[in-house]
Amino acid sequence: MTEWSIVWEARGAFLTGMANTLLLFAVSVLAAFVLGCAAVYALSQGKALAWVLRGLINLMRTVPFLVLVYLLYYGFPSLGVRPSAWGAGLVALTLYHAAYFAEILRGARLVLPPGQVEAASAHGFRPLRLYWRIILPQLVIKTRPLLGNQLIYALKDTAFLTIITVQELTAAANSVQATYFIPTQAFVVVIAVYWAISICLELALKWAGRFGAKRGFDHG
Repeated sequence: MTEWSIVWEARGAFLTGMANTLLLFAVSVLAAFVLGCAAVYALSQGKALAWVLRGLINLMRTVPFLVLVYLLYYGFPSLGVRPSAWGAGLVALTLYHAAYFAEILRGARLVLPPGQVEAASAHGFRPLRLYWRIILPQLVIKTRPLLGNQLIYALKDTAFLTIITVQELTAAANSVQATYFIPTQAFVVVIAVYWAISICLELALKWAGRFGAKRGFDHG
């Protein structure tokens, strides 16, 4: 039996790992994006709140992701909180990437032309509706390359969760290579899967760009 035929025989482990990776990625980036959007809105709602949020965002951006994972999974039990590996990984991914989403959107908000915002305010838009209907769509469309990069970073960060026994794609490859001693083939499969998912993300962002241009949000 050749090495690649062994990989084919072990396809169930890879498929399970890929499904777990995609689930972790999808749930965490959705939650992180919502938190990031909420943080950008909250930054304009008072100096005290903005100061706290800026501190939390900067903290998340300076802490290595792996350290955050270790803290949640191995540190919290000493406080009486015992998260599962999945729970700790999901929370770590969400908090970590929410800070980056917030910073990306905040930077775009600082350079957003004020004309449309002022016009919407003059027509009676309340702050939350103004943010949701006018500001946020433009921020998302204008920052889509940066958001796309952050999505890919989030996808790759799921691989770190093998350290806390989350059975994602990298853990599946580790299991196969340890059992059959075929590290090259096992990790080539992992690279190919990550590459394919990344290409799909890039295509989705291009579609979002065309959609934004049709809706008038993209002005170059």
